[in-house]
Amino acid sequence: MPELPEVETTRRGVAPYLEGHRVESVVVRQPRLRWPVPPDLAELLAGQRPREVARRGKYLLIGFGHGTVLVHLGMSGSLRLVPRDQPPGRHDHLDLVLDSGLALRLTDPRRFGAVLWQSPGEVHQLLASLGPEPLSENFDAGCLQRACKGRRSPIKQLIMDSKVVVGVGNIYANEALFAAGIHPKRAAGRISPQRLERLVVEIKTVLARAIEQGGTTLRDFVGGDGKPGYFSQQLMVYGRAGEPCVRCGAPLREIRLGQRSTVFCADCQR
Repeated sequence: MPELPEVETTRRGVAPYLEGHRVESVVVRQPRLRWPVPPDLAELLAGQRPREVARRGKYLLIGFGHGTVLVHLGMSGSLRLVPRDQPPGRHDHLDLVLDSGLALRLTDPRRFGAVLWQSPGEVHQLLASLGPEPLSENFDAGCLQRACKGRRSPIKQLIMDSKVVVGVGNIYANEALFAAGIHPKRAAGRISPQRLERLVVEIKTVLARAIEQGGTTLRDFVGGDGKPGYFSQQLMVYGRAGEPCVRCGAPLREIRLGQRSTVFCADCQR
């Protein structure tokens, strides 16, 4: 699944080609995604110019003067800029056709993605309960300490809770916990403030480094500019079960937490 760095990479890739350009038409080939595409989307967007392309968690927000298009890439979706007359593939479900001669094309083999509409002055229900952005000043040691207080749930599941902090997906939760030396199953409420402070630093560091590298290429993800991410070459634990730990050489272990693959070093993470 594309995670926050991949979505941010996509945002940066497509924004210069969208902002200020007029949408000439909208082509919806498959309206049945995770949620139905608004039936009046073409009417809402034709002739309008996106003012900005922002991101909230894993949602891309294409802002117009009269509302916002929310795009979620689901499990295997991607956005690409293609020539407007390029024939669509089997899984190319929606195009925003631009006056530049390009089209922003949503490809989503599994159809778990979404294209939705947010009216001005409203906050879509999918965004209303989201926690702070992990790279913002609002996410700090105090914020995480308050979220962990009295909690018995494993720390990995807590930092992946979008109500606590948005966008810390499975890959980067694994990596941040390893960097911080914290066992993924440790009860959140039993971690010292000092260790939580380090975890915040490592979450920010891992995500920022992944964004710099263009996201992580895993299976279906390709950045909005057609270039893959390269952070997968720097993964310390994720996807490396059974391989030696880069720190101590012990074999990395894999367990399931919340139905997610969790890889860690039993010697380095306590």
